[in-house]
Amino acid sequence: MSFRRDVISKLIFSWARRVLPSMSDTEREALEAGDVWWDADLFTGNPDWTKLLATSPATLTAEEEAFLNGPVDELCAMLDDWKINWEWRDLPPEVWSFIKQKKFFGMIIPTEYGGLGFSPYAHSEVVRKISSRSLTAAVTVMVPNSLGPGELLMRFGTRDQQGKWLPRLADGRDVPCFGLTSPEAGSDAAAMVDSGIICKGMFEGREVIGLRLNWHKRYITLGPVATLLGLAFKAYDSDHLVGSQEDLGITVALIPTDLPGVSIGRRHLPAMQVFQNGPNWGKDVFIPLDYVIGGRERLGQGWKMLMTALAAGRGISLPSLSAAGAAFAARTTGAYARVREQFGIPIGKFEGIEEPLARIAATAYLIDAARRLTCAALNEGHHPAVISGIMKLHATERLRTVIDDAMDIHGGKAVIDGPQNYIGNLYRGVPVSITVEGANILTRNLIIFGQGAIRAHPFLLQEMNALGDADKLRGLDTFDKAFWAHISHSFTTLFRAWGRSWSGGVFAPAPDDAGAVTGFYRQLSRYSSAFALCADMALLTLGGKLKRKEMLSARFGDILSELYLLSAVIKRWHDDGRQEVDLPMVEWCMATGFRTIEQRFADILANLPNRFVALMLKFMIQPLGAQARGPSDAVVHACAQLVLEPSVARDRLTSGLSQVDDGSSPALLEKAFLLVTAAEDVFRRMRAARLHDADEAVKQGVITQVEAEQYKAAHEAVVRVIEVDDFAPEALSPIYKKPAGVHQVVQELSETRAVG
Repeated sequence: MSFRRDVISKLIFSWARRVLPSMSDTEREALEAGDVWWDADLFTGNPDWTKLLATSPATLTAEEEAFLNGPVDELCAMLDDWKINWEWRDLPPEVWSFIKQKKFFGMIIPTEYGGLGFSPYAHSEVVRKISSRSLTAAVTVMVPNSLGPGELLMRFGTRDQQGKWLPRLADGRDVPCFGLTSPEAGSDAAAMVDSGIICKGMFEGREVIGLRLNWHKRYITLGPVATLLGLAFKAYDSDHLVGSQEDLGITVALIPTDLPGVSIGRRHLPAMQVFQNGPNWGKDVFIPLDYVIGGRERLGQGWKMLMTALAAGRGISLPSLSAAGAAFAARTTGAYARVREQFGIPIGKFEGIEEPLARIAATAYLIDAARRLTCAALNEGHHPAVISGIMKLHATERLRTVIDDAMDIHGGKAVIDGPQNYIGNLYRGVPVSITVEGANILTRNLIIFGQGAIRAHPFLLQEMNALGDADKLRGLDTFDKAFWAHISHSFTTLFRAWGRSWSGGVFAPAPDDAGAVTGFYRQLSRYSSAFALCADMALLTLGGKLKRKEMLSARFGDILSELYLLSAVIKRWHDDGRQEVDLPMVEWCMATGFRTIEQRFADILANLPNRFVALMLKFMIQPLGAQARGPSDAVVHACAQLVLEPSVARDRLTSGLSQVDDGSSPALLEKAFLLVTAAEDVFRRMRAARLHDADEAVKQGVITQVEAEQYKAAHEAVVRVIEVDDFAPEALSPIYKKPAGVHQVVQELSETRAVG
């Protein structure tokens, strides 16, 4: 007999079973989806940096490189974003045909089924490059390779289903979409009323057991053009045709859109983005059980299947699009700030411009660092659900900040729409990315810490599973081991956090050869231990009530997110060969992240309901309050300079973007940027002589004839770049008519008199 287990632990076990809040099936399945990775290390309070640095960087195979430099570049050259959005309102037919022919819809489908069999990183790189050319094309390509029929079939489909459908999806014979969101159920999938009743019916001339479906879905990307609909619904077996249970739960099935009863609605227009999106309905649509993904055995397992697929997909598509948007903004905004002059100097030289310009550059560095690290984990076979949530939330939110800054710096250039505006459509598209694949408000307030605290914590999930075990003796034995290990861990974390906080992290662990970023490793170790301690104390004092304290949960989630994102930044710096010239961006990210972390700690301690515990924690981890001040002016200046001049660092920051030399506005801007920076000395001498006419400057001996031609070329290029579009009234509105010719006016007057 164990006295600890049978007396002390038993009392705690019995009490905890009574007070543990109930968990819905959808909550439990969401928690069980995916796995944990570096987030679990951060939750321990003592991350193993050697493990992070040993993670192989995501790389491309020769076949993947060839695809990026071949079909992807060809596709980008076919895209005219202005015409796609404002004239055609769709991708042109030749682009649709090319996408299908080159198997863009089958990037993740294995080669044995006719797909390309690409890695998550290759998928990400393709989406990133296309995104820098056209959001509509990027969304069209990324959706079939993200959450949808293809991925679900690969993970959960039967061999017969895979053999039938995957080749058709790979070569574009079928265009897929996935119907999850209903008018009644957005984030709350359990509230959906879409139903499938198990019954007998006729299908292809024979009577089979199947499902009679009724549904209404909306916001379905590719829905208006889809030929194969993946559908989520609630399955019911009131006649017990497949078992004793009546309410089977959420199920996913394949629905060919040409089946009787399927209705495809008209198109939605999401924030003026013209990727195909719209509603669909089904009225008494009958399908055989063979159309349930995974077959009869997968009835009722749909939500878990969806959450497992989403655990990976959320870490690829939208983060890739966001990384592209941020890098594109850094390249174009830096170039524009360099060639656009006010008061006789480039606007990028003003400190008021340097501040947002530095934020753009460093944020682009951070988002792409996190994208690369997440892809490395996915390439290794991990499906980190919490990290994918962090990536979706923070990549899209930080893109919003970047694009706002880019709009401010460009001013009227980005406000006046037309073919020459390369920022406006990104600005309009940001709210879409923030809303889809789980609204950011929900992700921040409920999911990242709510899910992370259970999944990534070293002991909490073991304890919860033990408390819910139907075999109480087995549950007690498991709980006893996990609970006391948790107690030991908590005391270790308490003293670790206390010591690291009071010493300013000086003695916190860092890799032996970390070099210039050693101090950053130590601060992250310090904050990780403080986070682990505060999370434990919040869970101890609030228990199940913590999930209803959404503002507290959001702040904990922010700290965990910063720890992951900043880990990615120093990992990227390491993988890039420790480039000293990139250090200002690393320093900006760290200083900004540390400021956020310390402010969130201060907010948590100010609002934790148990004031005694809050004061104890404040004494241990933040006795002087939040101290981090953010990046210095010198760091801001150095960051801004990285995108104001041609350099290897600028090219490294914006590598992988599409750069089509087709006379489009971004191409003209890049040309002007190179001409202006090459002629910098000529411009300087002209300004010093207070001359604006190159020929006069030649006469006065200020510049040579060759330099005059260089000056003129640069000046003409800048004039083209700063131009904005204008339109004839009749080009914008059918209200206006072209001015009538003389003969037409005479004829109209004659007809009027004749009628009179």
